[in-house]
Amino acid sequence: MVERIHLVRHGHHAMLGHRLCGRMPGLQLDDLGCRQMSRCAEMIAETPAAIQSSPQRRTQQSASILAWHFGLPVDIAPDVDEIDYGAWTSRAFADLENDKRWNRWNTRRGSSRPPGGESMRALQQRVIQHLEQLRRIQTDGAVIIVSHAEPIRAALLYYSRTPLDNFLSIEVAPASVSTLAVDKSGVRISRVNQQVPG
Repeated sequence: MVERIHLVRHGHHAMLGHRLCGRMPGLQLDDLGCRQMSRCAEMIAETPAAIQSSPQRRTQQSASILAWHFGLPVDIAPDVDEIDYGAWTSRAFADLENDKRWNRWNTRRGSSRPPGGESMRALQQRVIQHLEQLRRIQTDGAVIIVSHAEPIRAALLYYSRTPLDNFLSIEVAPASVSTLAVDKSGVRISRVNQQVPG
C-alpha cells in the first residue's frame, strides 16, 4: 500500500498575494516559482511511485518539474483541483476587503461559500475521498500530489481533526511539502509546510 503522500503546493506566480486566482485560466509559474520547484524536488528524498497534479496550469508546471527530476509522468487528478471561488475568481484582494460575504467566508469557512462557488466542506470531501482511495492502491512507497493551498489545508484540517473555521491555523507556503504517513490503522500527519530554502 501507499506509505506516504506528499502534498506539494505549486510554486510562486506573479498574481500570488494580489488576486484570488482560484481556477483563473492560463496562470503559470514565474522564474521564482520554477526555481522553488527545483529545490522542492531536492527536498523529497525518495523517488515516488507516482506524481499527480491538479488540472490547473501552475500545478501542472510544478508537477512537471518534479516529474523531470524523478523520471516519471504526471497524472491529472481533478479531485485535488483548486477550490471554485465562483464570482470571486480573479478578483483583487483589495477589492474584496469591504465585501461582507468575503469577511464571513474568512471567519466561517465551515458554513459559508463564495458566491456561485464551492464550499470548503465540499472541497474537503472531494479531496479526502481521493486520498482515501489513493491510500488503498497497491503500490509501495510514496505518491506526490501537487495541488493548491486550500485543498492541502482542507486535508490537513481533516486529518488533524481541526474545524474548518480554524483554517488559518495551518500555513501552506508556495512549493512547500506536507506529508501524510499511511498504514493499516489510517493516516497521520508527519510533516506540515516544509518550505524550500530561501
